[in-house]
Amino acid sequence: MLDEAVNALERGYLEPAIPALVATRGDPEVRALRVEALAKAAVGLTKGIEALLARDQVNPDLWLWLGRTRIEEAWEIKPDVRARAVQADRMRVFHQAMDGARAPLLAAAQLMPADPAPWASLLWLALGLERPREDKDSIWAEVSRRHRTLYAANVARLITLSPGWGGTSQEMFDFARDMGSQASDGDPLSALLPLAYFEHVAGERSGRSRAWFSYDVQREISSAAGRWHESRGVRPHPRAVEAHNAFGAAFYLADMRRPARGHLSRTGGRFSSLPWSHLGDPQKEFHKACSRLNVITNG
Repeated sequence: MLDEAVNALERGYLEPAIPALVATRGDPEVRALRVEALAKAAVGLTKGIEALLARDQVNPDLWLWLGRTRIEEAWEIKPDVRARAVQADRMRVFHQAMDGARAPLLAAAQLMPADPAPWASLLWLALGLERPREDKDSIWAEVSRRHRTLYAANVARLITLSPGWGGTSQEMFDFARDMGSQASDGDPLSALLPLAYFEHVAGERSGRSRAWFSYDVQREISSAAGRWHESRGVRPHPRAVEAHNAFGAAFYLADMRRPARGHLSRTGGRFSSLPWSHLGDPQKEFHKACSRLNVITNG
């Protein structure tokens, strides 16, 4: 259903996305995944979502979709940090665009008070606007109160705590390890650990991928991967593909070919932005790794 809705959006048709979101109201993990994918596919189509809302002002799915799409549109125009001095006007436009997501997301939260998805998106808004730490902590508290193990929110929280975004490596790793240890069977939260190592090196600006994976790091990531068990005969976690990408990328860079191949072969040929964006173009880096490991993909 999600693939069909995304394909329709790429052709400019918005309507198939509505039932794809309505169907997720009782499943926070699927809801967070779908609104993220639909928002990325709808960049440039916010006027159409606004037109749908004009006919249905009390639809929480549309408010959520509009808010998250505005966030994705804002990230598209964010200037390079190194160029801020000469792109002050563009930074103001970015902030205005990002702040435009606040009202729709709060409307979605008000219409569905138990839904953690709007708060998960607000974590990215606070990150983009470089809000004070207490604001970010407050939003995380709202998510935690509703669904503490929501994968999308945990990734956003991890980035918030990372050294590249004003946090520290210590608190980021403490968070990743703590959440990974609390994960229930089948929950891929242990994948936060390899993501944390990617963020750590990005924050250090070392650019030396081999330095990411000392023997101790390899051992810890292997242990984290071993704690994640996908039960046979049970529907995979909605974020399983992203977790396989995280572990697969880490093992690939550590030249641990067998576990890297095992994880990347279970992505179904689907790549995720994190952690591949740390290496370059996510799609190209994913397919390059799969090619070198002889993992068959559809792309």
